[in-house]
Amino acid sequence: METPESKADAQSRLNNLVAVSVALLASFMAVTKVKDDNICQAMVQAKADAVDTWNEYQAKRIKHHLTETAINQAEALQLSAAPATAARLDEQRVKYAAQIKKYEAEEPELAAKAKAFEASYDALNFRDDQFDMSDAALSIALGLMAVTALTNKTWLLHFSWCFAGFGAVLGIAGMCGLSLHPDWLTRLLS
Repeated sequence: METPESKADAQSRLNNLVAVSVALLASFMAVTKVKDDNICQAMVQAKADAVDTWNEYQAKRIKHHLTETAINQAEALQLSAAPATAARLDEQRVKYAAQIKKYEAEEPELAAKAKAFEASYDALNFRDDQFDMSDAALSIALGLMAVTALTNKTWLLHFSWCFAGFGAVLGIAGMCGLSLHPDWLTRLLS
């Protein structure tokens, strides 16, 4: 039979465990939040760079197409033009052909650059998912710890530690750049 003092001691120990657990989890969440925010900023920059580069690529493609059209028109006009006009049209064709070579060289470079920005975004998104899942698991753990403090159920604290452990592992994986990533959970939550 428990005495009121031993019951109070057990409740005090449980509350101390809850308090320490909450403090540790909140501190860990604060650190991972800073890292996650930095990753989100890098994601926004990578996406903006990819969009800008794809826009530049499209502009080059349009210029390329318009220049090819100009060559075709110059060739058509040259057929019925006077010799002086035909010579001028030939000069334009040469100039346009040089521009086309320039576009043909620049377009693949721009496409590769845009794809690299997209790959960077995907890699950052992978880590962002880790932090998001970590944050969710740790938030659940904190909620369960709050209920533990109210109900004094030790088993509930142990259950909350399971969520806390899962969240901490994902947070550490995100901080260290590890490839731990529960894809099934990401797909479920996306």
